[in-house]
Amino acid sequence: MSVAVLVFPGSNCDRDAERALTELGLKARRVWHRDPLGDADAVVLPGGFSYGDYLRSGALAAHSPAIAEVRSLAKRGVPILGICNGFQILCEAGLLPGALTVNRSRQFRCTWEHVRVERALPGGYGEDAGKPGTVWSLPIAHREGRWWADAETRATVAGEGEVWLRYCGPDGSLADAYNPNGSLDHVAGLVRGRVMALMPHPERATDAWLGGTDGAQLLTAWAHRMGAAS
Repeated sequence: MSVAVLVFPGSNCDRDAERALTELGLKARRVWHRDPLGDADAVVLPGGFSYGDYLRSGALAAHSPAIAEVRSLAKRGVPILGICNGFQILCEAGLLPGALTVNRSRQFRCTWEHVRVERALPGGYGEDAGKPGTVWSLPIAHREGRWWADAETRATVAGEGEVWLRYCGPDGSLADAYNPNGSLDHVAGLVRGRVMALMPHPERATDAWLGGTDGAQLLTAWAHRMGAAS
């Protein structure tokens, strides 16, 4: 499977994402945001600070030539995964609901957090596919990671079951103490169709020496689903 990892001015996790996906056996390649995505079977929007987070995080990147192609691919059912800044971009582009705003603490947070799987990803199912209730430990690194939506959008997200991941405790319990940025409904990741995103960085949790391997499990789950959808 061929995965295009988009690179914007200010991206800083594109090489990490490329490496993590390659180690899973995927044909990952970095693609500059002004270049065509070619025959990509899936697209990853990595973390970083696209355009220096000017105006709002992800606001300028959402108008990049690549996003027009991402929209087209998403309509065709091609899997799209946004990580951190990629989540912000997908929300700014209207491909995912709501917006990522400044953390409740108004500080940059770089910590390891637990997230609970709320729904399985679309596509095929495997034993390692991250069943609902699965708890992963993943690192976050953001200042604008607080998911927010108006009442109508929030109700739609809940009604359609579009929450993919929620911040939680080690045992999967929900509490404000386990919500590192104040996200509404403890949202850490969303999924709409085959477009999905999360604020934590799975590509930074793929080896024990990095602090954990749950990120590899998450990306493997996503890869299984992507393969079933191809």
